[in-house]
Amino acid sequence: MKKSLFALSLLAALPFAASAADGVSYNYVEAGYAATDVDGADADGWAIRGSGAIAPNFHLFGDFSNQEIDGTSIDFDQWRAGVGYNHTISPRADLLTRVAYEKFDAGSGFDVDGWSVEAGVRGNLAPQFEGYALAGYEDGDQYDGDFYGRLGALVKFNPTWGLSGDVKFVDGDTQWFIGPRITF
Repeated sequence: MKKSLFALSLLAALPFAASAADGVSYNYVEAGYAATDVDGADADGWAIRGSGAIAPNFHLFGDFSNQEIDGTSIDFDQWRAGVGYNHTISPRADLLTRVAYEKFDAGSGFDVDGWSVEAGVRGNLAPQFEGYALAGYEDGDQYDGDFYGRLGALVKFNPTWGLSGDVKFVDGDTQWFIGPRITF
């Protein structure tokens, strides 16, 4: 009973838990177009991503995408889930760190498990424009570790709705995302 009451209390406090720079929210859901550009084989499809604050300065996040390789009927699922820490470094910017478990599954027994860690800055560049820059490292059970860079932006139409974009650059591979975001 006590565990259920504690869990219910955490869920009720979720929308109020974030301690972040002015105008930056870690409570959102977004969905949209995803693409991967790799030397010789490009893919595109859809993705859904989200984040929820669980305590001041901590949030959980997750991403899922399904893409089909151009000119084939081969598709793959890619997802990650993790925990992040944000620390306000100015009234308009946060230092952001994240750790995640990652999975790539192309079916027919081809799947890869891995992890990633990233750190950088996220903040308001203007009243209706937010951006972030992250540097990361990922490693897995069937691939060698790689460093990567991630840049993202959010154009805010109002406090709830916006348009989000993200690009990840990793050794010979570029991953894109663009879609609407609902912030709560």
